[in-house]
Amino acid sequence: MHFCDEAHIKVKAGSGGNGAMSFRREKYIPLGGPDGGNGGTGGNIILAADPNLNTLTHFLTQKHFEAESGEKGGTNDRYGKKGEDLILKVPVGTIIREEGTHEKLADLSQIQERVVIVRGGRGGKGNANFKSSTRQAPDFAELGEPGQEKELYLELKLIADIAIIGYPSVGKSTLISRISNARPKIADYPFTTLVPNLGVVKVDDVDFVVADIPGLIEGAHEGKGLGIEFLRHIERSKVLVHLLDSTREDLKADYKTINNELACYSKTLAKQKQVLVVNKIDALPEEAVAKIRKQFSAKKPLFISCVAGKGLKELLYKLKEVVQQERKRVVSVETRHGASSEEPQHVFRPHLQLPEVHNYTVRKLKNDYRVSGKRLEQIAVMTDFGSWGGLQRLRDVFKKVGVQKELIRLGAQEGDKIYIGEQVFDFIKLD
Repeated sequence: MHFCDEAHIKVKAGSGGNGAMSFRREKYIPLGGPDGGNGGTGGNIILAADPNLNTLTHFLTQKHFEAESGEKGGTNDRYGKKGEDLILKVPVGTIIREEGTHEKLADLSQIQERVVIVRGGRGGKGNANFKSSTRQAPDFAELGEPGQEKELYLELKLIADIAIIGYPSVGKSTLISRISNARPKIADYPFTTLVPNLGVVKVDDVDFVVADIPGLIEGAHEGKGLGIEFLRHIERSKVLVHLLDSTREDLKADYKTINNELACYSKTLAKQKQVLVVNKIDALPEEAVAKIRKQFSAKKPLFISCVAGKGLKELLYKLKEVVQQERKRVVSVETRHGASSEEPQHVFRPHLQLPEVHNYTVRKLKNDYRVSGKRLEQIAVMTDFGSWGGLQRLRDVFKKVGVQKELIRLGAQEGDKIYIGEQVFDFIKLD
């Protein structure tokens, strides 16, 4: 399967359904009151972290997603049906950013974590909602609010407890195949591994995830070899297993080169906890192994042979130990900052409260005027400008919140153009 750790998609929430404009028509009541119902709310688009996925490949063929819109209101005060939410599943470890600004919207690093990334539009109110002592028979209804839409950049950073790093052909794929359930492609030539491999390791009653990261070479941060394309996948790892090939000529140089590539990519990554492991010891005499042990004595390396199975049990228990230590450290840090392991999974949502109607600005343009304000723009976009009653209702709102007074102060005359959002209408002073 093709590995994909980046995706660009467009998402659009469902629009709200239009409110209904109708009047009761019953026997003996030919001219009943207004009974138009409200439209249904549009469906949201939700991104959810799914532990069964480890790639964004499913976004290669489809890039546009739209949730269901709400249905329009009906007669007899019947509400329109709400649009169904659309849930898009992504791998655990997916970061969601807004295309263009690159602003981080969410980081789905926990299983079943989810985010409402775009909100469905509000359903328009039916004419029954606008009946008052001064407006006995309102002949207008609101339009449904358009759903939010965004262009998104999805970036996957695999979640693994341990990442195996090192030069090409040092035995990373063989190691992960021997200690986990992963079955990577293995061959004796550079860059056999072209995508990260994930495997689950079980030692006694402890499970942890191991990732085999495609080989680094000197100059990877400059784009040589496979470059640093896959280094993002080890940023979240708790521990790095730095694997060396004992048959290579200069292990010190290899060790320094890989660590230099990590430092060039990220200072944080360069400081990450490492377990040094020397592979292929079955190909060396004891005196050569002893020389390497002395050379790296300060790093306390482990010596293994993936092919012969030597040292693997010792390595597994070392990995179990460091994973448990790191997990306790993370829990300790979260506890100090007030986090609780018993907290429910977060569901991120946009601000669903209606914005304050009095938060607005009025600016004089060259010959016209522009009114800005989130709530007023929302009311405007839901106004049917083809309905005289609907337009008068918008003017009423302007008068009540003080927009009319501010327009007059700035010199607005009847007939001047008033812009709000993408709508425009003529200014008429209301008494």
